[in-house]
Amino acid sequence: MPAPRRLRATLAEAVGGLPPAFWWLWVSTLVNRLGGFVVTYLALYLTVECGYPASYAGLVAGLFGLGSAISSLGGGVLADRLGRRPTLVAAQVTTAACTAALGFADGPVTIAVVAFLVGLAANASRPAIAAMIADLVPPGDRVRAYALNYWAINIGFGVSAAVAGLIATHGYLTLFLLDALSTLLCAAVVFVRVPETRPETGDGSGAGHTDRAEPRVGLGTVFRDGRFMALVGVNLLLALVVQQGSTTLAVDMGRAGISTTQYGLVIGLNGLLIVLLQLPVGRLMEGRDRTALLVVSALLTGWGFGLTALAGSSAGFFAFTVAVWTIGEIVAAPTMMGLVSELSPARARGRYQGVHSLSWSLASFLGPAAGGYLLDHAGSTVVWTACGVCGTVAAAAFLLVGRPPAAEAEPAATTVPAVTAVTAVTATVVESTDAVAPAAP
Repeated sequence: MPAPRRLRATLAEAVGGLPPAFWWLWVSTLVNRLGGFVVTYLALYLTVECGYPASYAGLVAGLFGLGSAISSLGGGVLADRLGRRPTLVAAQVTTAACTAALGFADGPVTIAVVAFLVGLAANASRPAIAAMIADLVPPGDRVRAYALNYWAINIGFGVSAAVAGLIATHGYLTLFLLDALSTLLCAAVVFVRVPETRPETGDGSGAGHTDRAEPRVGLGTVFRDGRFMALVGVNLLLALVVQQGSTTLAVDMGRAGISTTQYGLVIGLNGLLIVLLQLPVGRLMEGRDRTALLVVSALLTGWGFGLTALAGSSAGFFAFTVAVWTIGEIVAAPTMMGLVSELSPARARGRYQGVHSLSWSLASFLGPAAGGYLLDHAGSTVVWTACGVCGTVAAAAFLLVGRPPAAEAEPAATTVPAVTAVTAVTATVVESTDAVAPAAP
């Protein structure tokens, strides 16, 4: 088969068969992330443009994270009670208003309060989006759908991060207003093109894919779900590791003499590889044993960061470690989201997704602080070794909590070991890394 036809066939397999409403939701996510300037440049805005100290910028970031943690739960409850669509539209309209207000905010107290409100509004949409995908997409296609949504997030983030610096030269207010405009556009797409998906009944007659009657589930029920909360705990452990990529890694590379330009190229490899490899890796993951995928992703994530202890002052080796944990991230994100949707009763998907999102919000609080403390008081080797240990513990935990209940497990003959797929992708990424990794100083 000629290469163009083979490429079209591969793309059709990766994106075909999903409902139109999912693609409108995908478009709204992409538009929102393309305009997601403010969070990326908020610290720079506060310290360079406004002249506040780094400690104040850290406080504002913490308040933003606090708002995100609260809305993880609140957004999930609203998605189940009021509906996915009204929750998502209201969250995005509120986010747009608060983001624009942040651009005009003056004074440390006002800025801190508005930043908290931005975090509170913005993260409320995450449980609703995740629940909508589970409502719209049949179980067999959910991992692929979550992978495509994750792909859109990273395409948008990569583009917005690249162009935000150019836009900021015309004034930071422009960044705030464009971010608000893109969020409003996202809300408009959802309002016009995406239907409400919340199941109205528990007998399968609603919008969701519900197979049996389900009792009403409260937030307390979610926290008493031992298996699900164990999964959330394991995800928190891995999220603490992943958080080192945006904080501790930068500090350690700076201490190793890596220039800011080289750091930008190295950390940019994360987004580049996700954009390039999310679809082909998603195809390789189809039909693989889910527990094996989770185990391998935990080991790649943990020891990808763990290998940083050996990087010394080599930017090329730092790039290699980023490539390793990025593969783990690519495998883990859609697989975990698919598992969460499987464990969630149809009428409580918002609450379950909200509690799962809470683990990421908590990690954004605890991860940078823990990594920075260890780096200052124990050294980089201890930090990165601890990441490897956390990845190993998470992998072992996935062997216990990652498998479906016995009644739902697929026959062993239908699954293929995940290691084969990950090995193939690893070889591809190593070749890609050789081509794009920055030279060592």
